[in-house]
Amino acid sequence: MSLIKIHDQFFQPYLNEETLSNRIIGLGSQISEDFAGKDLIVVGVLNGAFIFLADLCRNITVPHQVSFIKINSYEGVESSGIVKSIIGLNDDLRRKNVLIVEDIVDTGTSMDYLISEFRTYDPASISIATLLFKPEAFRFNYALDYVGFEIPNKFVVGYGLDYDGLGRNLPLIYQLETS
Repeated sequence: MSLIKIHDQFFQPYLNEETLSNRIIGLGSQISEDFAGKDLIVVGVLNGAFIFLADLCRNITVPHQVSFIKINSYEGVESSGIVKSIIGLNDDLRRKNVLIVEDIVDTGTSMDYLISEFRTYDPASISIATLLFKPEAFRFNYALDYVGFEIPNKFVVGYGLDYDGLGRNLPLIYQLETS
């Protein structure tokens, strides 16, 4: 595996396909155990979580609905700190166990926004699954229930994550090269 260039930046391989797959299988198993016999709706945060969500849902063995919400808080390789709700949720979450699936939680601003919004729907519970978590950047005090990998506070791309629209299709996760 070698460096790749997207736009004006170089990225180095960080998490390979086998590592991702093994962890997602484990998360699916844990979620299945935790939600056995419960009414579960899995809500993916577009665009970044779509690949992770698909693989995760294939590994969740309990019956569940799948829905989506789209938000945006990135400009280039930096979080803007402002969440813009683009596509809202149309499903009834009342008394359902909601699992929000995100590609990455770094500052936590987007997830904090989603938690506040989802609470207004009167769900039975709200849980969070994220493929990647940057504890160094995290600014809030809420629990992340299912974390694939804790990573350093460096920009990543691939496996659904993009850099200005490119790189989502890469089968592994690359990290911004620092010299």
